[in-house]
Amino acid sequence: MPGHESQMDDKPDWQPRYPGSGRLEGKVAIVTGGDSGIGRATAILFAREGAKVAIAYLEEDDDAQFVADRIAEEGSEALLHRGDLGDPAVGQALVDKVIEKWGRLDVLVNNAGEQHPDKDIRDITVEQLQRTFQTNIFSMFYLVQAARPHLKEGASIINCTSITMYAGEKELLDYSSTKGAITAFTRSLSANLIEDGIRVNGVAPGPIWTPLNPFGGSSPEKMKTFGEDTPMGRPGQPNEVAPAFLFLACEDSSYMSGQVLHPNGGTIVNG
Repeated sequence: MPGHESQMDDKPDWQPRYPGSGRLEGKVAIVTGGDSGIGRATAILFAREGAKVAIAYLEEDDDAQFVADRIAEEGSEALLHRGDLGDPAVGQALVDKVIEKWGRLDVLVNNAGEQHPDKDIRDITVEQLQRTFQTNIFSMFYLVQAARPHLKEGASIINCTSITMYAGEKELLDYSSTKGAITAFTRSLSANLIEDGIRVNGVAPGPIWTPLNPFGGSSPEKMKTFGEDTPMGRPGQPNEVAPAFLFLACEDSSYMSGQVLHPNGGTIVNG
């Protein structure tokens, strides 16, 4: 977990679909889980829009280098940071490297996550439960704490929650619970930072074709019909989600904070 995108036969669509328009020109962004999936598509899109991008990833060096190369092709700069963000020291080191290299931080995308399917709550071990919370929500606290001294008026924090927070998922009890925590964190952090001119929003994707699910994040039975239960009848692609992160990162969303966008294939969640 979360798997190598380079090893997938049916590779996700990460390519930005439109020319850039400078919406993040001069900005510096951190994208966690930026080596693959939604994080990859978001990081490269940010680079196309003018941002310098730091990529945090667990251990998939080949995927991370692929993203760094694509960012360079977009005419921007990348910084790669390997490590487990569940350790607060790793997040602090990431922020320190970004400030040392570029001197500022404007956008923080908390996207890294993990999930493990279990049909029976009794099968969720203490280690798995703690690990899932450590990766999915504790890491966000740690990284925001590290980034906070460097976030100025106009900065944006974007947290990746999930449709599972709103609709539930019977085989992802621990994962769905972390996503509920992330949504509450997003709304509360928005209220906490809004007077300082820092916006905090979220994105709640539905089933998206990334390494997370085929590398063990979903049961084999679920994978056979992955995404087919959406109104659109298919899973989404990472480059269909990345524009939601771009919108929330740039001034297009200057009057939005504490909100969640739902690229989920048409499922109505009323959230």
